[in-house]
Amino acid sequence: QVHMMESGGGEVQTGGSLRLTCTTSGLSFDENDLIWFREAPGKSREGISCISWGGTPYYADSVKGRFTISRDKVKNTLYLQMNNLNPEDTAKYYCAAGDGIILRETLCNFDSGPDYWGPGTQVTVSS
Repeated sequence: QVHMMESGGGEVQTGGSLRLTCTTSGLSFDENDLIWFREAPGKSREGISCISWGGTPYYADSVKGRFTISRDKVKNTLYLQMNNLNPEDTAKYYCAAGDGIILRETLCNFDSGPDYWGPGTQVTVSS
């Protein structure tokens, strides 16, 4: 049985940093691609960063240069280091696992949809 759980969200001021953690169990990082999605109020969910099972990272233009995705294959944990946050980054952040990353206008998604999701963690950036 696969479990995914995000943590590390919170409220920060503009310019601040947060590190999100996605703890997983029952999931092989050698067989799954991983995506960080976010969903802001009134907006559709978007995949802002992803990492393939082979370790290649991708970033949406909106976060490139500010966010860093990484993973620990021993701990089966996914991370998202978020620096220089601004109010437009306010959203609920989710980690997801699946097979086959596709990129559309620099946003990540799964070719056939995610197989597993976490419940999400809220990030609020105040000005």
